[in-house]
Amino acid sequence: MIELEGVPELVDPVMVAAFEGWNDAGDAASTAVAHLDKEWKGEVFAALDAEDYYDFQVNRPTVWLEDGVRKVTWPTTRLSVVRIGGEKPRDLVLVRGIEPSMRWRSFCNEILGFAHELGVELVVILGALLGDTPHTRPVPVSGVTSDPDLATRMDLEETKYEGPTGIVGILQEACTHAGVPAVSLWAAVPHYVSQPPNPKATLALLNRLEDLIDLRIPLGELPEDARAWQVGVDQLAAEDSEVAEYVQSLEEARDTAELPEATGEAIAREFERYLRRRDPGAPPSGHATDGGDGSSYLRDNPSGRTRPPKPPRPENEDGDE
Repeated sequence: MIELEGVPELVDPVMVAAFEGWNDAGDAASTAVAHLDKEWKGEVFAALDAEDYYDFQVNRPTVWLEDGVRKVTWPTTRLSVVRIGGEKPRDLVLVRGIEPSMRWRSFCNEILGFAHELGVELVVILGALLGDTPHTRPVPVSGVTSDPDLATRMDLEETKYEGPTGIVGILQEACTHAGVPAVSLWAAVPHYVSQPPNPKATLALLNRLEDLIDLRIPLGELPEDARAWQVGVDQLAAEDSEVAEYVQSLEEARDTAELPEATGEAIAREFERYLRRRDPGAPPSGHATDGGDGSSYLRDNPSGRTRPPKPPRPENEDGDE
């Protein structure tokens, strides 16, 4: 049952969703939504019933103390609203949780029920995948949709992916079948430094979201965190000649592939972002596509190996788009 009491009428609302788990390499997507919630002081107005969608042996509840009283937090998905004023007011409905263990169709129907009741005009789902991308280059972010008209109107790719999918893909298809415009933004995270956090990838997702919905997003400390992350990974890569050589090969492949993309249109997009961020009396904020970024681990899996073999291309959703 959907309870929306106390939620005011929203202005041009956009729903932004991210889910921890398979579609969230480096926790980049869920951290992006958490950042929006924190910066704009989101107010939670609903939570899905954890009993309906989660296996508690997979995603366990946590126990904590408050004033000597033990309390339990259950894994779930919560929805919050942020009100954004200014010359172009626009409200966001933020959806953040864990990829459900079961009943995905019912889960998506609940999310769409909220979207309908709140008058959501666009659903943007954030995801992150592991890829053959060097940490020293701008994070690739692809925008995909199942709607051909939306792809043309918003300069997105029409998804051609076939294969195993996660809740991001299922929710996007549910939106399409329900007639709700939906876009997925995917950040590629280097497979050899996959441990969270990855502030550089989070920053890249927020920059692309900013362009997509024409809204200035306060970045806080993310640009500095991203720079520190890249410096840390640079240092670790320099300590291992095989890793350094592998990173160099990725850089060469990336530079060769992207050489034709240094177009006037790409430069114009960067300049527009700079103008949007410009604040009289304050220096312009950094953004993800400028150089660099953040912290400490250099491994390709939890086992701790520091010399990754060249992996096959990722099988995650939309990884080849």
